[in-house]
Amino acid sequence: MTQTFNPDLDLTISRLIKAPRSAVWNAWTDKACFEQWWIPAPALCRVAAMDIRPGGAFETQMSENGGEFGPHLIACFLAADDQERIVFTNALTGGWRPAEQPFMTAIITFKDHPQGTEYLAHVMHKSPEDRKMHDELGFFDGWGTVIEQLGKLVERQH
Repeated sequence: MTQTFNPDLDLTISRLIKAPRSAVWNAWTDKACFEQWWIPAPALCRVAAMDIRPGGAFETQMSENGGEFGPHLIACFLAADDQERIVFTNALTGGWRPAEQPFMTAIITFKDHPQGTEYLAHVMHKSPEDRKMHDELGFFDGWGTVIEQLGKLVERQH
């Protein structure tokens, strides 16, 4: 399935990560690796649930300034195509249960590139207002930072 970009509803960000696609995929699917890059440092991430299959729960928590861990993301995986694509949404929680406040669906794709992996995040929103709010909350800074952290983690390993 090819996703069409809708500039009124969607935000995208991409990077070239100089590591094999398998390494980038592993950093997404291994809880211990994932916790190292998913939230912009110096905040800390803890994975509460990561059942990478359609309908599987995806929950992360974050801690800022050494404080207690609190909710960060409560979502559901919609698709997980080995080393190609991960799709999740916070419109649902694990087990396909409707969420209280749906906000976005993200499609993360991994493609081979001569220098490593082309990483693309395509984030879709239900309304132009939600898209604008996500942009103003710092989508490009936040998602850009975590992609850079992901790249540094996997590039160090290879």
